[in-house]
Amino acid sequence: MFGRRLRLRIFAYRGIEFLSAQVPGEAGPGEECLLLVHVRKVVGQIRYRICTACGEGVISGVDIDGRLHSTGLGTRALSHLRSLHPGITWRSTLTLRATRDLLRRMRILPTAREPRCGHVLTLGPVG
Repeated sequence: MFGRRLRLRIFAYRGIEFLSAQVPGEAGPGEECLLLVHVRKVVGQIRYRICTACGEGVISGVDIDGRLHSTGLGTRALSHLRSLHPGITWRSTLTLRATRDLLRRMRILPTAREPRCGHVLTLGPVG
């Protein structure tokens, strides 16, 4: 059990590449996605929207392959997102327990009832 978890943690830190992409289709303007990729296979994604004018960003989706939960990959991905967009204050529309716990550990607050930035906080709850 411990050996398997250790291998998955090493895999999550060595074998995963982060790629940024615009979300096509019905997503709103400015909707972006950080893809977590292992050998041409997407094993997770973080959907978000940022407003550089206001310096705020909203995370609207976190989806990571179930076998990679508890490997630190979510923390690593959110840290990477922060490094891509320095100076952005992050918030989230997510309410699921597992996602809420990850966001709390990363000090990403839920969106306020009164949106602070009308540009990006128009997202409705996703998860």
